[in-house]
Amino acid sequence: MKSKKISSLLSVLFIFSFVLSACGAAATEAPTSTPQPTATETLVPTETSTSTATPRPTRTPNLAATQRAEELNAKAQAYFDLGYLTTADGEFIEYDDFSLDWAQINWYQWLPLGDQASDFYLSAHFKWSSAYRNANTSGCGFAFAIQDNGDHYAIFLDRSEILFLDSDSAYSYSRKVGLTRGTSRVKFDNPADSPVEADFTMIVKGTYAYALVNGEVIGEYTLSQSKILRGDFGLTLLSGTNKDYGTRCEMTDIHAWIPNK
Repeated sequence: MKSKKISSLLSVLFIFSFVLSACGAAATEAPTSTPQPTATETLVPTETSTSTATPRPTRTPNLAATQRAEELNAKAQAYFDLGYLTTADGEFIEYDDFSLDWAQINWYQWLPLGDQASDFYLSAHFKWSSAYRNANTSGCGFAFAIQDNGDHYAIFLDRSEILFLDSDSAYSYSRKVGLTRGTSRVKFDNPADSPVEADFTMIVKGTYAYALVNGEVIGEYTLSQSKILRGDFGLTLLSGTNKDYGTRCEMTDIHAWIPNK
């Protein structure tokens, strides 16, 4: 796993990332070496540490249930009708539930799910909590367009905003992705008081990405036309505090949609 420092155009973020293998249609053994996190500030990575958890999202082989298939197909059709997908003809993949605690302020981890696409959508029910009332931006999220050199996009749902980052080795830091439409603002209770829950969906269509919270489009974003957008996608957790367990993220109903070739 590679580490790198990241800074946005508006503020410096210390963020961390690690990679685990995920299962395809059949489960595979967990890697024998523990992935390493890395700090992120402005240029190159300088320090590493060791993750204390090794969650493994995997495909769930039960997608054949008629009711579930109809539900997911209806959702894809609705997104297509709204113009968020290029087609409604695709494949659904469901994954096991995911849970992780992380206590390293302004660092995040990504765990690829073992599937690749350029146009797709990824959806899950998020539930997150914080060990500190004044924690920095933190929460559950998704990563996508993950490349072998560590380039990727990452999007997080915080209690007050959606944070969308572009991490590119060409400029050795991460920057915020441009907001085309919407506000990217949300309003939830403080996750230190009680866990916050929301349905979160990210749709990628060409060089556009859409972030939906509880079925509502909160932000439309423009992606780089020079980046490779086909790559792994996966799950992320951004920690907002070093205290106690830090930030806790639980994801359920995790599923992806990929257009048929």
